[in-house]
Amino acid sequence: MNVERALRGIAGGFILTGAALAYWHHPYWLWFVAFVGANLLQSAFTNWCPMMTLLEKSGVPR
Repeated sequence: MNVERALRGIAGGFILTGAALAYWHHPYWLWFVAFVGANLLQSAFTNWCPMMTLLEKSGVPR
């Protein structure tokens, strides 16, 4: 698994978890979903994401 695939998996997990928490706990969790989505959007243009840095430092190959 490389950084890009791991990033997509983690982002998808965050979005699904945030959506579930918004549904079952409190709608303010949608702000977390929006943050993850905005981060994915900016990383599409800049090719940089904080999670990519963490994954690379943890040893996931580029």
